[in-house]
Amino acid sequence: MRRSVSTDEISKHAQVDDIWIVVNGMVYDVTQFAPGHPGGPEVIYQYAGGDASTKYNSTHSPCLIKDIEEHLIGDLDTATVSTEWSKGDETPRAPDTTKGDQKPPLEDIISLDDFEQVAMNTLSPKSWAYNSGAANDNISRDANRTFLQRIWFRPAIMRDVSRVTTRSSLFGYDLDIPVYISPLGAGKTICEEGELPLARGAASSGVIQCVSTVASYSFSEIMDETPMQAFYQVYVNKDRSKTEALVKQAEASAKIRALFITADLPVMSKREDDERIKPEGYSVMKATHGKKSAGIAKSNSSFIDSSLNWNDMAWLRSITKLPILLKGVQRAEDAVIAMKVGFDGIVVSNHGGRAADTAPPAILILLEIHRHCPQVLGKLKVLVDGGFRRGSDVVKAICLGASAVGLGRSFGYALNYGQEGVEHAVNLLKEEIETAMQLVGMTDLMRDAGPTYLNTSGVDHLLPAYHSSSYIHITPRSTKL
Repeated sequence: MRRSVSTDEISKHAQVDDIWIVVNGMVYDVTQFAPGHPGGPEVIYQYAGGDASTKYNSTHSPCLIKDIEEHLIGDLDTATVSTEWSKGDETPRAPDTTKGDQKPPLEDIISLDDFEQVAMNTLSPKSWAYNSGAANDNISRDANRTFLQRIWFRPAIMRDVSRVTTRSSLFGYDLDIPVYISPLGAGKTICEEGELPLARGAASSGVIQCVSTVASYSFSEIMDETPMQAFYQVYVNKDRSKTEALVKQAEASAKIRALFITADLPVMSKREDDERIKPEGYSVMKATHGKKSAGIAKSNSSFIDSSLNWNDMAWLRSITKLPILLKGVQRAEDAVIAMKVGFDGIVVSNHGGRAADTAPPAILILLEIHRHCPQVLGKLKVLVDGGFRRGSDVVKAICLGASAVGLGRSFGYALNYGQEGVEHAVNLLKEEIETAMQLVGMTDLMRDAGPTYLNTSGVDHLLPAYHSSSYIHITPRSTKL
């Protein structure tokens, strides 16, 4: 029988070398766990000697706490809970209804931009900052979209477009449209069910979800809600054995079609919007006084291995038989290396503008690959994400050789409406893709799409010179005056 623990006793354990916290009525000694917490130790330090239930439940599923059951001390003695002690676990404030933030009915949402507008008006400031923000000045995030708008269609007329098809397949999985849901972490910041509606909505809508390593719910919980297939995005852990365990779990599920190895974020970028808004709750541990808030993104990324390099492909191949894609390709030269070392595909991506700010827009990178190393498009599956909001954007990417297009933020905003929102978002995209096809003269998207349907002169002059040698000798700058 577990013992009952008073708040007075819990409050005494609020030092870096002695930390107890309460989660959902149970008391844990997290002294040894905190330094290695995947979300970073600071988020635990905030609640040292206090109740972290609301914070925990806002980003994690209830079952994840089972990972530290061996550190369970006992049950919280609720008779000793005072208003003063429990103030650190106050429920986040309700939305300000004076801002007109009541969600309109789903039938009034007629574009993906509408989902974003609703999210801006209804999510908490912290959630909005995390989900909408990007790196530094958000330049790459915004350019992802504006550069798509600088590529023009060249419609072909007098075609019989009375019937069109958008169907495609990706690693043996049939898709109604060449679209997948990009990895989305911390889904509980938007929806109580976290990423679970994405799994259900993808399957019912004829697209596929890529499950994130840093999802709010455990991999097994998401797989339980995935009736068909999914992809799995992997951040390589500093402790490689943990990554190997995740990959083996993915293979054992028999539902994962491919692994996306994320390489564009070896360290966490500066996310100012996220960092500016202080976490809800309070800090009782004086040792952390004066440290700035790390933000949700930085808190969730402390485990990432920045030593990942091309030589690790042999290790990756040794731990899985699944297709392996390299996520985060941002130059043609790296696309060629990925092909040569044996990746099965690449994801052209600047992490939605969340990696290196002023990295090139995703569609420009895809155009660079199409122009300078088209052999990559013939040998690998080439996926792309970043800034896609319209069905016409998807058509443009397919014309430049993409096998499929990922959307992240838009499906995150749709998650505000649960599974129905995800399904509605897919339907909007499908309608827009079909309409764009008909207006430019295509009947079978994956067969007909090609560069002749596009005018890229508005961005061609921005393509960099291609260096066939991936390792260019650079003479070190002299430090002498």
